[in-house]
Amino acid sequence: MSAGEWAGLIAALALVLLVLLLAVPLLKLGRTLDETTLTIRQVREQSAPILAQATTTVGHVNSNLERVDDITGNAANVSSNVAALTSVVAATLGSPLIKVAAFSYGVRSAAKKRREGVALAEAAQRDKDARRERRAARRAA
Repeated sequence: MSAGEWAGLIAALALVLLVLLLAVPLLKLGRTLDETTLTIRQVREQSAPILAQATTTVGHVNSNLERVDDITGNAANVSSNVAALTSVVAATLGSPLIKVAAFSYGVRSAAKKRREGVALAEAAQRDKDARRERRAARRAA
C-alpha cells in the first residue's frame, strides 16, 4: 500500500466517523420532531371540544348580558320616576316647610333679642341708679 492509499483510507474512515457523529444528533432531532408533531396533533384534537365549550359559554354570557341590560334599563326608569316624585314632593311640601322653618327662626330670634334688650335695659337702669346714688352721697358729704 502506498502513502496515497493510506491517506485515502484515513480520509474515508474520518468521513465515516463524521457521518456517525452527525447521525446521532440527527436521529435525536428526528425523534424530537416526531414528538412535536404528536403533541401538536393532540393539542389540536383537545382544543376542538374546548373551543366548542367556550362558544357555548359565550352564548350563555351574551343571553345573561341581555337580561342585565333589561334590568339596568328598568332600574334607570325607576330612578327617574323616584327623581320625579322627589321633585314633586319637594315642590308641594318643601315651600311650606321652608316658610314654617323661617317663621320659627324669626320668632326665636325676636324672643332672644327681646330677652337681651330687657337685660340691657335693666343693666342700664342699674348703672343709672348707681350713678345717682354716688352723686347723692357726694352732695350729702
